[in-house]
Amino acid sequence: MERQQSGRQPSPTGVGRPEDEARLVEHVETRGMRFVNLEFTDVVGLAKAVTIPAEQLGDALAEGKWFDGSSIEGLARVAETDMYLRPDLATYVEVPWRTEADGAASGDREDEGEGRVARLICDVLMPTGERFGGDPRAALVAALEEAAALGYRFEVAPELEFFLLCEREGRAGEPLPHDRGGYFDLSTDQAADVRREMVAELGRMGIGVEASHHEVAAGQHELDLAAADALRMADALVTARYAIKAIAQRHGLWATFLPKPFFGINGSGMHTHQALARMSDGGNAFADARDGEYGLSAMGRHFVAGQLAHARGMSAVVGQLVNSYKRLVPGHEAPVMISWGRVNREALVRVPRVAGPAGASGRTTVELRSPDPSCNPYLAFAVMLRAGLDGMARELALAAPVEEGLYTLDEQSRLRRGIGLLPATLGEALAALQEDEVVLEALGQQIAAWFVEAKTAEWQEYSRQVTSWELERYLRMF
Repeated sequence: MERQQSGRQPSPTGVGRPEDEARLVEHVETRGMRFVNLEFTDVVGLAKAVTIPAEQLGDALAEGKWFDGSSIEGLARVAETDMYLRPDLATYVEVPWRTEADGAASGDREDEGEGRVARLICDVLMPTGERFGGDPRAALVAALEEAAALGYRFEVAPELEFFLLCEREGRAGEPLPHDRGGYFDLSTDQAADVRREMVAELGRMGIGVEASHHEVAAGQHELDLAAADALRMADALVTARYAIKAIAQRHGLWATFLPKPFFGINGSGMHTHQALARMSDGGNAFADARDGEYGLSAMGRHFVAGQLAHARGMSAVVGQLVNSYKRLVPGHEAPVMISWGRVNREALVRVPRVAGPAGASGRTTVELRSPDPSCNPYLAFAVMLRAGLDGMARELALAAPVEEGLYTLDEQSRLRRGIGLLPATLGEALAALQEDEVVLEALGQQIAAWFVEAKTAEWQEYSRQVTSWELERYLRMF
C-alpha cells in the first residue's frame, strides 16, 4: 500500500453554493437570530470567535470576515496580520442558552426574544484565499484527504471525561458535597441533574451523546459521544467543552477538563474509538470475522501497529499539558506502556469486544487511551490518523497482545517483549515529537514550530517552579 504525500494545500470545506448561502441567511432571519459567532481555534484548541450581527451573515458567507490573526497567540506572526474567516455552512447550529452578557439572567433558555445567537465554525484563510498553514482545522482536513485518497473515511467516538466542582470566590474547589458516587453509580444529587441537562443541550446543538454516567472519582463524569466523521467530531468537541462549562456555570459549578486535578485519584481521559469506513461501500475496514479472537482485519492490525510505533511522538499532541503526564501513571487505569489488548485496561490500545460476529456487525473499533480532554482535537485526530495510515502504508507487523497486568512485568520481561514506555513528562514528549517525522508532517511546519516552541517554554517555566510539595518535604530536612 503506497503512502500518499501531503505537501499540497487541503481542499476548502466552507465553500457553499450561492443558493445554499441564501437559504441559510433566510433561515437565520426566520429563526430570529440576532448574532452569529464565527468560531475557530488557536493552536492549543481554545475556542475563539468573532461575533457579527445576523444581518451581516450574507456578506461573511460571500466574502469572509477579516480579523487580526497576530492578536491570537500562536496563530500568526505580525507579518501575517490580515486573516479571513470563511464559515463552513455545515457547522451551523443555534446556541440554546444566553449568558448574562447577552442581557438575560444566567441560565435562561432563549427560545424567543432578543439576543439569540447561532454559531458557524470557520476555516482560517490568507488574503490570497489559500488556507492558512497555522489553522489546526486545516491540519485535520489534510489528514482526512490523505485517507480519502486511499478510499477511507476516518470515524471517531470519544469518551469525554471531566470534573464538576463547586465554585467558591471565582475559583474551582471540591466536588459537590453529596457527589461521592463511583463508576456507573446511579445517583440523585445535583450533579446527575446537571449532567442530564448537558446531554439535552448538546443534543439541541446536534452533538449526539450515546451514554452518560458517573466516573470513578468523586465529581467525575463521562459523556460518550456518538461516532462521527473526525472533522465533525473535532468541531463538536470544541463546542462541547465550552457548552459544558457554560451549563455548569449557570448552576454555580465549575467544569474542568484538566487531566489530573487531584492527587491520588483517577484523572480524566478522552479514550477515543476509531474506525476506517470504506468509501466504496461504507463497510468497516477494521472488521474481519475470520479473526475469531479480536475481529480485527489485516488493515486494522497495520493501523494499530502504526499508532503503537508513533505513540511516543504523538504524546505531546494528545496530552499537551504538564498536567497530562500526572494522569499517565500506574494504578489509575491510564496507559503507561506501549501495548495493545482487549480486556487489559492498562493497554495503550484496546480492541473492545462487540456483540455478534465482527464481520457481520462491522462495529470493530480501535480504542486509543492516551488522549486527554485538554488536547486540541483537530491536531489529535490528525496525528492519530496519520500514524495509523503510516502503519498501513508500511504494512507494519503488530506485536502480540498483552492481556495480563503490565505492572506485574519486571523490566527485563517488558524489554524482552518489546513493550516500550510512553513519555513520563511533557519535556520527554516534546523530544519524542521532534524526532517523529510522520507526526511533524501531520501538524505541518508552521503548527509544529509554534507548538514545540510554546510547549517547551511552558515545560521550562514549570520546571523552575518551587512547589509546596518540595517545601513540605525538604525545607525542615535540609
